[in-house]
Amino acid sequence: MTLRSFDDLRAAALKRGPLRLAVAGGEAPEIASAVMTLIGDGLVASAVVTGDPDVMTPLFPAPLPDTVTFRRAEGPQACAREAVAAIREGLGDVLMKGQVDSTSYLRAVVDRETGLRTGGVLSNVTVAEMPSMDRLIAATDNGILPVPDLDQKRQIVLNTEALFRGLGVSPVRVAAVCATEKSSDALPATRDAETLARESRSGLLNGFQVGGPMGYDVAISPDAARTKGLQDMPAAGSADLLLFPTIDAANAVAKAWKYHGDARTGSIVLGARVPVLLNSRSDSAQRRVNALLLATAVLAGKRA
Repeated sequence: MTLRSFDDLRAAALKRGPLRLAVAGGEAPEIASAVMTLIGDGLVASAVVTGDPDVMTPLFPAPLPDTVTFRRAEGPQACAREAVAAIREGLGDVLMKGQVDSTSYLRAVVDRETGLRTGGVLSNVTVAEMPSMDRLIAATDNGILPVPDLDQKRQIVLNTEALFRGLGVSPVRVAAVCATEKSSDALPATRDAETLARESRSGLLNGFQVGGPMGYDVAISPDAARTKGLQDMPAAGSADLLLFPTIDAANAVAKAWKYHGDARTGSIVLGARVPVLLNSRSDSAQRRVNALLLATAVLAGKRA
């Protein structure tokens, strides 16, 4: 079954059963509230939360639920390292960013000795549900790689395999978004798009149908694709995943969906040993929940 909304994701997550969470930095009311909401909703079975227990204890309900364990750590770097250590010890299924900065958090994740690297690149994907779309649509990479090269773009696409399998989407239609549909040496992204599309046709990207280069309009609008005579290009007018040439473009589009597209969104980092939640400081509590729902899809996709 294809999941087409976050409500569908929630129903599927509750059916699969709750996850175990490791939280990097719990010394803020909104983090405590998010953890307790996820537990109360039945999405999380237990949580290891790092930070100063003397600061965190008043933020959580008294008496402290048996499902929440505090792990002492001082400062953002230590908080991030201890949360990653909890994952490595088998105490968590998903890593969540709490009251720590993104740099400290990601450094702990990618540490070659003590982190969660699997050998490939990490990439961020934002998934959106919008009234104007009949399906979930995703944008990548909008949070990790500033200007991905061809090899990184290939890995960014492959990183989403478990996510889309968990969403019931197969094959995954990928639009390599560029400023133009014409390949040009002056625009290297168009050459990369052309190469990925060719690799897709030859079966090197199993499970993905890559089209490109194509503009954003062609990727999401069947009418635009027909008007430009590109309706037969893979993913034209029907993209599940938009692969952008730079973090600037991907980040701007994902935020435009939130603020101009009336979108419900969630973001997740892929390519690590477990799903990694990298929430923006401006993200609402609901977006944090949505990110966890995406993590349940990733884990289900890995098991499938």
